[in-house]
Amino acid sequence: MTNQKPLVGAAIIGQSGGPSSVINASAYGVIKTALESDCITRVYGANHGIMGVLNDRLMIMDEEDPKELELMLHTPSSALGSCRYKIADPDADDTDYKRILEIFQKYNVRYFFYNGGNDSMDTCNKISRYMKKVGYECRVFGVPKTIDNDLFGTDHCPGFASAAKYIATSFMEVSRDSKVYDKGMVTIVECMGRHAGWLTAAAALAAEKGDGPDLIYLPEVNFTMEQFVSDVERVYKEKGNCLVAVSEGVHYADGSFVSEAKTSGTDGFGHAQLGGLAARLANVIKEDLGVKVRGIELSLLQRCAAHCASATDIDESFRSGKAAVEAAVAGETGKMVGFVCDRENGYECRCELFDLEKVANFEKKVPLEWITPDGSNVTADFIQYCSPLIRGETALRYEDGLPRFVHLKKVFAE
Repeated sequence: MTNQKPLVGAAIIGQSGGPSSVINASAYGVIKTALESDCITRVYGANHGIMGVLNDRLMIMDEEDPKELELMLHTPSSALGSCRYKIADPDADDTDYKRILEIFQKYNVRYFFYNGGNDSMDTCNKISRYMKKVGYECRVFGVPKTIDNDLFGTDHCPGFASAAKYIATSFMEVSRDSKVYDKGMVTIVECMGRHAGWLTAAAALAAEKGDGPDLIYLPEVNFTMEQFVSDVERVYKEKGNCLVAVSEGVHYADGSFVSEAKTSGTDGFGHAQLGGLAARLANVIKEDLGVKVRGIELSLLQRCAAHCASATDIDESFRSGKAAVEAAVAGETGKMVGFVCDRENGYECRCELFDLEKVANFEKKVPLEWITPDGSNVTADFIQYCSPLIRGETALRYEDGLPRFVHLKKVFAE
């Protein structure tokens, strides 16, 4: 779809949900391309996602130093600020949408880009539907982000590869540390992943280098405590040590989370706040097997490790933001930029547009055929899928031995 008459107006870019080490690379792809566009008159950054729109807190990205903006490529977390706010269905309650429309009209916003995961794509889709319903021409685009790698349609998600690389690297390091003493030890490492085990599976990349986990447990298959203890005992007897990777979202057959922190609360979208699983499993192993055991929770380190980011991930993240603006200017709307990849002859990745209606609120899980029949590891198919994504090192700048991250002036519109 291409309009003959250019749509002239301002653009807003917002970020939502849990951050990643490359989410700002995607945002920079949007900001840089929008600033260079002839038909986009001004570029605003929504402070704390959709809340920044609702609260009329818009940063003027045109006021930022281009050289400083470029540092977004290698800066972790969400430079514009994030939020976890679920807007209602517009057919049930259009209060937020009327306010969004008011802000769009105030600043003549004709382009809206939202950088986030599943719930963010749902927000994007609802806004797109509402703008069409009320007849306000605004091109709405989702720019994907999630370390969980669970967005429907796209081969993989920006942010996943860098988190996967950090996890694989950490397992290689922990593996060496856990085997240094003359007495054996069981080490259990908890990785992020509520319903999809992509991140935990990435620990298998370390095993390919001889320094990875012996056992891997994903939420795609039901967890059995008795089988877990038996698996650990078998490996420990064989090797004198055992290294385990386990997803925070592993659950029993009845769907209940194994994590002892499953009742600690929920986020703005009603998702359980998980954590404490490694400690719980460590206690079980200590009581049942009487061996030395350590539980490690990687927690937020997985999603903010810019020093260990994948160059491939950074490049693709930037390209996804760039592609969103180019497609919107060309006349597309109601889409999310995703990736289609070819791994047959090397690795090739191209951007493709996916309908937000199809993407929103669907989760992509690790294929069951990529999980070993006993449910305690992944197959070579996953390794083939994931290996190309983590290649290349970050060009992160350092000053005085420490990373140099972006510092925005944050000039707000009035």
